[in-house]
Amino acid sequence: MERTNYPVHKSRLEDQGLESGLEGTTAEERLAMVWTLTVQAWLFKGERADESRLRRDVVRVLRHGS
Repeated sequence: MERTNYPVHKSRLEDQGLESGLEGTTAEERLAMVWTLTVQAWLFKGERADESRLRRDVVRVLRHGS
């Protein structure tokens, strides 16, 4: 599916109205609010939500003088 022509609207949180209930919250607090939904979305997609995607089994050994 080509998404390059999808409409995108950027707005600041304070421009979205006072009734949002998010005034005075930090980005960290807002991220914590949606974390459960994010994990559920990963699980729905079939991804493992309990481990990082960062591969930790790849190493490089350099031996000097041999």
